[in-house]
Amino acid sequence: MRLVDLSSPVDARGWEPEPVTHEVITPAEGARHMADEMREHFGIDFDPSVLDDGELLSIDTLRLTTHTGTHIDAPAHYGTRASYREGPPRTVDELPLEWFHRPAVLLDLTDAEPGVVGADRIRAELDRTGVEPAPLDIVLLHTGADRWAGTEKYFTHFVGLDGPAVHLLLDFGVKVIGTDAFSLDAPFGDILRRYRRTEDRSVLWPAHFAGRDREFCQIERLAHLDRLPRHGFTLSCFPVKIAGAGAGWTRAVAFIDDNEG
Repeated sequence: MRLVDLSSPVDARGWEPEPVTHEVITPAEGARHMADEMREHFGIDFDPSVLDDGELLSIDTLRLTTHTGTHIDAPAHYGTRASYREGPPRTVDELPLEWFHRPAVLLDLTDAEPGVVGADRIRAELDRTGVEPAPLDIVLLHTGADRWAGTEKYFTHFVGLDGPAVHLLLDFGVKVIGTDAFSLDAPFGDILRRYRRTEDRSVLWPAHFAGRDREFCQIERLAHLDRLPRHGFTLSCFPVKIAGAGAGWTRAVAFIDDNEG
């Protein structure tokens, strides 16, 4: 069994619309911090110099959104209403684990220009794979956008889906759709240009707003999809359990049996 890491890192050195801050307390600083905490909270004096090299443990503190790096958008991310159930849409900690360790299908959109593709293109790619998704299978979109990861261009040059394309996949019983792009929707600039030209509200973030009427999740900001076969592999992408959150980070990994068949 071969494992392929499909996750993009959380990296404070890369360009982000919402900048990431990453503060590091070194092991030596951690030793002094622990001594101060023990003294303040428990009245215990401890001299960190007795430790080897005067070091204890490092501590990392990050400030970032749940949409940084490879992450899963939960239904609660799409809005406050859900026409498909009583009560509000589910948050990331409420989702079934069974959705996130499933067989997967890869669709190649690398030749599409930045913007949006529709159901016809998705149907053609499914036909090319020779495999239709079974209920709960995960569908991944290989757009090639991850080559721009860490740069401003990553957030403006990618391919997204329109509403009918999303619904086509959901009609198979798919609950998780993934992409190596910043968003499952088209770039913001492309969406707004089309809206100003047509005044058609259906072009406004249709891939996300589909989730107000049909329950599903998106994995955004995947990487290395070029290392995958079109089908015959399993994706594991359990989201971090953040109570009440609309999204959670994931370490997405493909399991490929190279001896299969």
